[in-house]
Amino acid sequence: MDYINAFWVGGLICALVQILLDKTKLLPGRVMVLLVCGGAVLSAVGIYGPFVDFAGAGASVPLLGFGNILWEGMKKAIDKDGLLGLFTGGFTACAAGVSAALIFSYLASLIFKPKMKD
Repeated sequence: MDYINAFWVGGLICALVQILLDKTKLLPGRVMVLLVCGGAVLSAVGIYGPFVDFAGAGASVPLLGFGNILWEGMKKAIDKDGLLGLFTGGFTACAAGVSAALIFSYLASLIFKPKMKD
């Protein structure tokens, strides 16, 4: 049942974002910022944690989950380091994911010969 919940929740999030992109004049970058900020706000309110417990990867993998990770990292760092944690916590929490994305995308570019769009 965990796989089914992850599938339909992740699919619903993606479908809602696609509808938002198609029906509004928002650019993709702005929609991505809205998703990350939305995930952070939902985490701050306390809604996103139970949502991740229910949907698993369907809720933690999309950009909403990135906002959740940033918020959780900042919250821990603020408790540990005070005001300085506000600036360092998000970077510490997401460093492994961002590093993996950069490394694997670089390796993929070496293997698959990227081309510029015309």
